[in-house]
Formats: sequence, structure tokens, C-alpha cells
Amino acid sequence: MTTATALHLAALVAQRADESPDFDVLTIEGGGVRPDEVRTYRMLWDNGRRMAQRMRDLGVQPGERIALLMANHAEFVEAMVAASVLGAVVVPIDPRTRGDKLHFMLGHAQCCAALVADYALAHLQPLRASLPGLRWVMGFATDEDTQPLSDHADVVDWAATPLAVPDLPIHMADPDSALELIFTSGTTGDPKGIVMTHRRYCDTSLLAMRLFGYREDDRLYSGLSLTHANAQLITLGAALACRLRCVLSRRFTKSRLWDITRQYGATTFTLLGGMTTAVYAQPPSPDDADNPVRLVVSAGMPDAIWEKFAHRFGVQILEFYGAAEGGLTLNPPGLGPVGSIGKPAPTLQYRIVDEHDVDVPVGTPSELVFRHVNGDPFQVAYHGNEAASRQKCEGGWLRMGDVVHADAQGWLYFHYRKGGGIRRNGEFISAAFIEKVIAESGLVDDVYVYGLPSASLAAGEKDVVAAVVPKSLAAFDAQRLFMVCKAQLDANAVPRFIQVLAQIPKTASEKPLERSLVQAFEAMPHMVHRVDPPAR
Repeated sequence: MTTATALHLAALVAQRADESPDFDVLTIEGGGVRPDEVRTYRMLWDNGRRMAQRMRDLGVQPGERIALLMANHAEFVEAMVAASVLGAVVVPIDPRTRGDKLHFMLGHAQCCAALVADYALAHLQPLRASLPGLRWVMGFATDEDTQPLSDHADVVDWAATPLAVPDLPIHMADPDSALELIFTSGTTGDPKGIVMTHRRYCDTSLLAMRLFGYREDDRLYSGLSLTHANAQLITLGAALACRLRCVLSRRFTKSRLWDITRQYGATTFTLLGGMTTAVYAQPPSPDDADNPVRLVVSAGMPDAIWEKFAHRFGVQILEFYGAAEGGLTLNPPGLGPVGSIGKPAPTLQYRIVDEHDVDVPVGTPSELVFRHVNGDPFQVAYHGNEAASRQKCEGGWLRMGDVVHADAQGWLYFHYRKGGGIRRNGEFISAAFIEKVIAESGLVDDVYVYGLPSASLAAGEKDVVAAVVPKSLAAFDAQRLFMVCKAQLDANAVPRFIQVLAQIPKTASEKPLERSLVQAFEAMPHMVHRVDPPAR
């Protein structure tokens, strides 16, 4: 394979389609309610070119941006291939996004078009009059919406695309040009559009087997959204680049996770921190360890449940840390200490620095920064936000915004996002231990612990809030859960508030939306239970 082919998505897929046309690289599992969507390399390549022709006929030019507003569908991947053929850029957006946030993302990215699943059209259509740059919308029908596409006179029906496969040339753009804009979660402000280049997408995907220990006979699984870099690179990208089969769910489902791995023979899957606790909180079953999974690729496995999770489900844990902007650490099974996010990838060097950019002593928590081993400065591009781009890589170092510490052997340990720690009565509280106790109580299906500024404690300190989804809302007894926490936690760690919810609002990457939780806390005080603060 030539270097040019390896660093361009459409060319890479075309190469794989030529070498292994009938290899079923992608399955979107139907969840038992719809047929599976299976795609071979040849099908992805042919459908991608058909979609590219349709987009070109509608006027898409190289460099223009096309929003993808949908959950995990085969059309998502085919649209990535299509845009790559044309030299256009895709902008994945969580289909739950609506209102001002959706308007901001479409406008900020200057999307000229959108490919939309029918169930997301209701969010997009009211905004079109105020988005004059959005020239057309193409929709496709699913089993989730009862309104036919024909009711939307101004929506192009993807199903009407001619079946003939065009012989389109690939627009071989500079490998450092944009393949897609991946938005940050926007949990603390407006989302930022990270420019993901062809080079970075393909390089990372091709390295996945070495970085994450995949084997040639592995079948990868993920329930994470393709609007997030984790599913894009660690599962989909790895499968496309390394000739591995992957299975995706349309959306994450904790209740069916192990059944899916059994049905499809998945040997490895990805989890993020909030998902891990939700999976662990499921009632234990005698067949928990009766599954084909050998490796869980985790980002944020709470050390409080790490070994119990591995033993209960009969798996190994590969813990990693990274961000869509860059930076990567790895803790392979059996090598690093439990609770560590690992050591940097071989291509990276790191520092842990204080607010004056001075290295801190071993064991001292402070901000993690990265640079390339060869000394090249890190570069991150946020679309339309040069100031944020410069700040992220000030001095040539990638500023992660996360507080970590290193032990004497160089293993790194994550503490909290800067500004997001829970400090109470002079000490930092481990949310993971509180979540473990609550998850093991048998009273809840999901839990997330966060902090609220306290009126009764010192400036900068927070009260602990446990947001929970009860197993039975009607039978839920908050005081019983308080007593469980008091019996097993230090006084400082006992939640002052238990916030009861039907579900915990989450991003496409299953990260709890703390801002939405705070809003619900204030808007629905009748769903919040409290105890008096512990004596100081």
C-alpha cells in the first residue's frame, strides 16, 4: 500500500475493497427488532460512490461541510466514504441535539448540507429558515419514525438514488486536510469543532492493533456513537484499516451488552467511565462470565470496581486515556497498577505542570501536557476558533486540562477535570468510591456523582450530589440509600443530596451532562432528597 493510500480514507477503503471485496467488515446489529445492516468492503465502496455522485449532483464542492445527524447506521459510514471521495468534510452530530445547540453547531461549522435519519428531522426542520447556508437536506427512512419522508417536500430521499455505481475519481486532498469536524461535548460551554485530518484518522486506525492489542481474529464491538472519536477510531477505524470485523449497536444498551457479545462472538469492546458503572450496577447473573470477550478497552474504569468487574465478567482490562484532540496513555492488562491510566504512547512525551508551567514533583497532582517525542510542537485546530487552538497548544505542548499525578515508576493516575473536582472540608472526594457503593446497593440502575458549590463550606468547596436512576421509582427509599452510604463511606463522602431521575442525561459518548443535571436539580427540587451536612 502506498503512503498516499494509507493516509486517505476513501483510497484506503477502495484498496481494501479491491483486496478483500467480500469481507463483512461492518455489522449494525438490529437489536432483535430489525434486520442487521451488514456491509462488506465492496458494499461500502460502491454505496459510498453512489452517495458521492448524489452529493456532487446536488452541488457539493471540495472543502464544504456536510452534517450527519443520526445514530449508528451504515449510511453514516457510507457518507464518510462519499465525502472523502469528493474532498468534502463530514460533521457528525448526535441526533438528540436540538434547538439552540443544534443551530449553533450547524451554523458554526458552516454546513452546506445534512444527511439525516427520519427521526431527527423534527429537530432540524424548524431551524432551516434561519440557516440560509444549508442548501439541502437528504433523509433516509428507519423503523423509528411514523411520518413518511414524502411528507417533507424539501427533503431529498436517499432511497431514490439510482442503483448504478459511478466510476468517480477520488479527490486526493492533502492528508493534513480535514476529513471531519468532531465536536467536543460542550458540557461547560459552546462545543468546539475539532478538525480530524485524513492523516490522523488513518494513522491512528492503522496503529490500533499494536496500541490496543487487537488480534487478527478479534471481532470488535461498540455501543458508543459514531459522533464520538472513541467509536470512530478505536472500533470503526481500526476495523476498516486493519481488516477486522466490527459490530455496532444503533445506540448503547447496558441491558443487552453481554447478549450482543455472545450472539456475534465479540471478543473485545469499548467502555467509558459512566458506562462502566451502569454495566456494573446491573443485577449479577450466574452466566456473567459466560461470554466470548477477552478484552475490555476502557477509558475511565473506576479503580474501586476494576478488579471486581474483571473477575465478575471474566475479562481483562486495557485502560487508556486520550482525547479527540490528541494525547494517549495505555495500561495493558497485567502491566500497570490497577487504577492507573498507563504510560504515554511511544510517540509521546509528557510533563505534569503547575499554573506557571513548572514541572511538579512525583506524586503531586497537576495538569497533564503532551508533546511529540521528536520535539515537534503539538498542533490542534478548532474550526473557526484560532484563539482556542493557540491556547490548547501553548508552547508546543498539548494542554489536556486534566489533573493527574505520576508515581515513582512513571505510571499516571487521573484525578479530575480541571475545575471539576469535588473538594469538601479540605480534601478531594473520590466520586468512584461513592458510585461503587451506590451501584452495589441493589437500589439503582445508574448513578453519577458530582459536586455543587456549597453555601455552608469554605469557598471553592462543594456538596456531594448522587444522581440516581432507581430500579423502581415507586418503591425507591432515599433514606435507605443514605443509610447505605453512611455505613460504608467516610463522613465527607456521604452525599448531601440524592437526585432522583428517570434517566441520567448523557452525551453521545455516554458522558453524563453535568450542566443538565444542575439545571434539573434547580428546576425539580421535589426530586432531590437531602441530609444535613456532617459536623466539621
